Amino acid sequence: MSLQQKIEQTVAVLQQAARDFSPACFANSLGAEDMVLTDLIVRHQLDIGMFSLDTGRLPQETYDLMQEVREHYGVPLKIYFPDNTQIEEYVVQNGINAFYDSVELRKRCCHIRKVEPLKRALAGKKAWITGMRRDQAVTRGSLEVSSFDADHGLQKFNPLLDWSNAEVWEYIRQNDVPYNKLHDRFYPSIGCAPCTRAVTPGEDIRSGRWWWESADGKECGLHVGKSTPLKQK
Repeated sequence: MSLQQKIEQTVAVLQQAARDFSPACFANSLGAEDMVLTDLIVRHQLDIGMFSLDTGRLPQETYDLMQEVREHYGVPLKIYFPDNTQIEEYVVQNGINAFYDSVELRKRCCHIRKVEPLKRALAGKKAWITGMRRDQAVTRGSLEVSSFDADHGLQKFNPLLDWSNAEVWEYIRQNDVPYNKLHDRFYPSIGCAPCTRAVTPGEDIRSGRWWWESADGKECGLHVGKSTPLKQK
């Protein structure tokens, strides 16, 4: 399938989300994939709201891109923040960098900074859209383009699921799409600054996330849960 065909297919999925599952929202993590979706949503004037999660520990380059999205596209990007009381309690009990100490503490930190704000962002919505791709990680191989997310009680769409990394970047270059400058420094997957590092040639693209943990469980909790594929009409 050509890139143009994949673009058309992706737009069709986005149109379906906006048409059949309104209000739909796009969880914009500001990664390369999500910038492709940002461009497509704005370009096709789709009725899909956008939001990002500010964990409080993002790299400066991610904040720079947040501002650039606002200026380049002229669309509102709503920002959700974690509950400061929960963060304060976590730090008092465990320390500011306790996420390095155990998987349990790392996932607790992710829950406070990402999962809980996501639940607030999704409240009242009928669908959410992500930029996940199947070949990003071993934990994402069984994903569907559209499925019912039982944990959040809404439909979940992954319109770029079958895109390759090369196709993502081809689209970005062809359409002059803004992107996180850390990508130019070998950061293919970008999260919080303390939990993200650059990768070396040949490494898995998710290997720079929580690099001190085993590869089979490296998710933050945003995208794990029960889901069932959407039956095509």
